[in-house]
Amino acid sequence: MKKMHIRQIAEGVKGMIRSGNAEDQVTGISTDSRTAGEGDLFFPLIGERFDAHDFIPQAMERGCRSFVVSRKDSADMLAAKEGMNVIQVVDTTRALQDLSSYYLGVLGIRKIAVTGSTGKTTTRDMIRCILSSRFRTYSNEGNFNNHIGVPLTILSIGEDAEMGVFEMGMDKAGEIHTLVDIVRPDVGVITNIGVSHIENLGSREGIFKAKMEITDFFDEESTLIVYEDDEFLNRDRINTKYRLITAGKNGKCDFIVSHLEDMGIDGIRFMLEHDEEAQMFELSVPGAHNAYNAAVAAAAASVEGITLKEAAEALKGLELTDKRLTVRTNDGIKVIDDTYNASPYSMKSALDALASTNGIRKVAILGDMYELGEESPRFHKEVGRHAAGCSLDLLIAVGKLSADIRDGALETMDSDKVMYFEKKEDFMKEMNSIIDRGDVILVKGSNGMGMFDIVDLIMERQEQ
Repeated sequence: MKKMHIRQIAEGVKGMIRSGNAEDQVTGISTDSRTAGEGDLFFPLIGERFDAHDFIPQAMERGCRSFVVSRKDSADMLAAKEGMNVIQVVDTTRALQDLSSYYLGVLGIRKIAVTGSTGKTTTRDMIRCILSSRFRTYSNEGNFNNHIGVPLTILSIGEDAEMGVFEMGMDKAGEIHTLVDIVRPDVGVITNIGVSHIENLGSREGIFKAKMEITDFFDEESTLIVYEDDEFLNRDRINTKYRLITAGKNGKCDFIVSHLEDMGIDGIRFMLEHDEEAQMFELSVPGAHNAYNAAVAAAAASVEGITLKEAAEALKGLELTDKRLTVRTNDGIKVIDDTYNASPYSMKSALDALASTNGIRKVAILGDMYELGEESPRFHKEVGRHAAGCSLDLLIAVGKLSADIRDGALETMDSDKVMYFEKKEDFMKEMNSIIDRGDVILVKGSNGMGMFDIVDLIMERQEQ
C-alpha cells in the first residue's frame, strides 16, 4: 500500500477526524485485531454475529494507533487516549469501500473486472499472468472477491502498480453493482452464464442480469469481453454503448478457438485466431474448458496492447489458484484436486479432463452441488449421466444430494462401477480399501462439502 496521510483517509472515508495528527501516515489496512499493528489503520467491521469495535483494545495492545470507527463510545474512548488517530464514520464497511475507491483514484491505474458463473478465478489468474509479462499487475488472492475482499485487495496494491485485475463474486442481485461502483473498471469480463446461485436469482435470465451489472458504470471508452454462447452472451442480447469483444468457437467471434486438444492432466493445446493473427497456445493446466478461459484472458490483454504471441508465451508459466484442477500425487496415486467449488458445468468439464487422462483406473469422487434450487435433482442427475459417458472405472457419489448423481449414472453405467455414501466421513473410513496405486482420481464438490478433506487424506496415505 502507498502511504496515506490521516487527512487523506478522512477525505476518502468521508469521515470526521476526532483526534490525532492529520499529517500522520499509515502503511497498511487491517480488519483483524489479531494482526493489526504499528503503522496500520484498523477498520472494526460490524457483521451479523460480531462487532469488531469490541476488539479495539487488542489492536491497541499490538501497537495500532489509527482507527476508523462508527460507534461513538469507541470514538470517545480512543480520543481520550494520547497519540491516537481517530476518524469517525457512519458505517465502517462502507468507509472501507469508499477508501478503496479513493485509493484507486490516487493510483490512477487501468482496471479489469472479472465475473461469471464458473471460471472467473482461473480467468483472473490468466489475465494477471499475461499482463504481468509487461505491466506491474496486482489482483485478488484466493477468494477475496466480495464487498470486503475487493476493497482489502485494492488497499494492498503497491504504489508501483500499473494494472489491477479484480475478480467479482456474487450470489444475489446488486452485489456486482456494489463492487463495480468501487472499482469503476475500464474492462469487464464475463466468463459464462451458468446455474450457480440460481436458488437466489430464480433463473439463468436473473443470473445474466446480475452479471451484466459489471457494465453499470461503463461509457463509450469501456470494453466488455464475453465468452460467447448462443443463449445469453452474444451480440443479439447485449445492446451496448461500449465496445463488445467476443471469444469462443463460433467462427463469428472476435477471438476464435479451434484445433482444441485435451491431454488430460498434461494440459491442453489449441489455436486462437484474431483478425490476421493465429497463434498456438499450450497450457499445462488440465481441462478443455480452460481454452475458452484463456481466449477471454487473451482478449482482455489485447485491449492493453498485448499480442496473441505474447499472451501464449506468458501462459506457459501460468500457476492457478490452489484447489482448481490442481494435480497432486502420493503413493502412486494422482489426484485432480478441484475441490474449491462445483456447478453442473464445472463438474462436467472436470470429468472430461479425467476422461482424457491416462491411468490404470479412472476414479471420480463427486460431492453435492449447492444453491441449485428446485432444479437440483435434475442437475445432479445430468452430472451422473455425463460421468457414465466418460469411461470411468469407478464413480463415487458423496452427500445427500449426490444420490441423484448416483441415480443418473446408473441409468447406463454398471452398478459395480458406482458407489454411494450419504456422509463424507463414511467414505473416508473405507477409502483405503477402495482406492489403489495407479489410480487417477478426480475429487470435486461444492466448497461447503469440504471435499478437500478427502484430498488431504489421500495425500496422508501411506504406501499400502
